[in-house]
Amino acid sequence: MKFAAPCLALAACVLPALRAQDVHVHVSPASRGNTSSTDDFPTIQMAMDHAPDPGPGGRLYLHIAPGTYKERVWVSRRRPHTTWLGTGSDPSQVVITAARTGPTNGGTFFSESVEISADDFQADNITFENSAGNVGQAVAIAVSSDRAIFKHCRFLGDQDTLFADFGRQYYVDSYISGGVDFIFGNAAAVFDKSEIHIIRPGYLTAQSRTTPTQATGYVITHSRVTAEGLDGKPFHLGRPWRAYSRVVFMYTELPETLSPQGWHDWNSNAADLTKVFYAEFANTGAGANTSQRVPWAHQLTATQAKQFEPQIFLKGTDNWNPVAEAAKLP
Repeated sequence: MKFAAPCLALAACVLPALRAQDVHVHVSPASRGNTSSTDDFPTIQMAMDHAPDPGPGGRLYLHIAPGTYKERVWVSRRRPHTTWLGTGSDPSQVVITAARTGPTNGGTFFSESVEISADDFQADNITFENSAGNVGQAVAIAVSSDRAIFKHCRFLGDQDTLFADFGRQYYVDSYISGGVDFIFGNAAAVFDKSEIHIIRPGYLTAQSRTTPTQATGYVITHSRVTAEGLDGKPFHLGRPWRAYSRVVFMYTELPETLSPQGWHDWNSNAADLTKVFYAEFANTGAGANTSQRVPWAHQLTATQAKQFEPQIFLKGTDNWNPVAEAAKLP
């Protein structure tokens, strides 16, 4: 008598159910979906809360229709591998906005319009905004995500616009605006082929590395810094939020309104400025002259600058290639 191999038969039944499948849902202000929907929702948060789980190896895609989404959105750590795709003709067509402030919501870290806590998050063609204006800390987006990618996105605010907080993050072909410390935190983040726009005299970055062994820092490369509304007053590339703050500008166009000193000491907020690593390489524009930079700033050699290229600086132990991953987005 012949018997079917039970383990093989079981595998044939179980394996199809274990295969990961991407989940695609749609978000639109015109949607009549509700919390029992599976693929159509009126708000981004409702989609994040109620869309089906793609399972291990799958990815959740939100196709977000043009509109202004006046909501506070949280992507929890239980929603890794999520991609938001704005379906408008440009990022100004899909806007996620709120007007929360630190002074009225319990501090800086409770003021964000959007909070990303899940790893492997991606966004393309979307605007993240905090519309509170010049009223103190008001975060547009807080990102605590490893292997996060933002492509063709806009980040709009004033003070503390973009909290690049934790993990490896890659921003490409994007636009970031603000007035004071508007890129801040302790992620390892690269801003590539982007525009950094300052709207009043202040500081572009406030990076917060706390030890010399942390592989964190900000790299602005192949980008452009622009300025308006400064009334003839200079601005600075950054100031140290923590003692081992690290920021590198390279292959980037700097305007004439940049302070000749380049960097600010935050009135000795960092105990020992020799621990700070602020560096430049091969920048262009009227603000790229380094002859009057602060004595604790660094001018890199080509060999030193190589380690700050996106594929190297963000590689990690898993050999992540953010440039290749970003190229897969629309």
